[in-house]
Amino acid sequence: MTRLSTCYGLNGQVLGISADRPELWQDFDRMLGIMRMGAAVEPGFHLDITETDVLEEEPNGSLVFEGEIPEDGYCRMIAEGGTVHLVFPGRQTVAMNDKEGWAKLRVRPGTKAAWTPSMLVLDAALDAGGQHMLHTAGLTLPDRDAVVLIHAPSGTGKTTTSLALATQGFGLCSDDAMILNVASARPVAWGLPRHVKIHQKTAAMIPLVSPCLGPSWDRNGEQAVSLERLAEIARIESPAARLVAALLHLARSVDNETRLLPMARTDAMVALAMDNVRTGMTGLLPLQKRRLATIGKLVSSVPTFTLEVGTRPADAAALILDTLAASN
Repeated sequence: MTRLSTCYGLNGQVLGISADRPELWQDFDRMLGIMRMGAAVEPGFHLDITETDVLEEEPNGSLVFEGEIPEDGYCRMIAEGGTVHLVFPGRQTVAMNDKEGWAKLRVRPGTKAAWTPSMLVLDAALDAGGQHMLHTAGLTLPDRDAVVLIHAPSGTGKTTTSLALATQGFGLCSDDAMILNVASARPVAWGLPRHVKIHQKTAAMIPLVSPCLGPSWDRNGEQAVSLERLAEIARIESPAARLVAALLHLARSVDNETRLLPMARTDAMVALAMDNVRTGMTGLLPLQKRRLATIGKLVSSVPTFTLEVGTRPADAAALILDTLAASN
């Protein structure tokens, strides 16, 4: 049995990882290093990583997904009872069982590791602890330790809006991934402490970020900026769980004016679910059903708004504060 190598505290859930050498869990440490625990404890979810020349690429079960994943290439997902398998032929496989609290990642030596399995394992670990990762930004309010969640599909302006709000006294939890827990009467959320990808267009709209940027951009016109660098120009929040004050759905303004409008809870539910709940060939997997239920509890518990962002995204700061003050 491989010894337990490291543990991460995920606000009530402990993820333990065992591996033959530290390099095999680097992807997790890049995401969760700030949450690493000093001493090994009994984990609520355990991941075992092993290098092997032989991968089990044909597990039993029903095919859920087959196709290309951006950046990671071709893969298959198979559901076998409570276990989900992800197969990247010739590279790596992962088997996960969130109900039993374990995952097994197998990697061919010398191959480039795929990013998707790490995120799915983290998803399963969070789910086993009653939490769910949502594709939203999260910022603390300037006047109290509560967060607003900002949802939008990729490319709609979450990062630009988040950084604009951070220049106006809001604290940045995450520009892209928030972890939600609705076990209590009032939902709480915390941000996944990973780097922020800043696009050239964002940099042009928010010159304040310029000191954090280098000279090179990737093929998508982006740069990955560490939270440590961003802390030089904005308040970066710790990954502590905080009460959710509101849910904002981001939309582009047709007349370039920024405004905040009430949004029907059913519309908010549909918009958030479409971007966060994945369906496969066999329908919704149990984890996705639980994520959908979590979204339902969120939108029934907090105010929901549409944030139409114009040419001055920083104008949203005063609108958010005034609207939330009036609703309290």
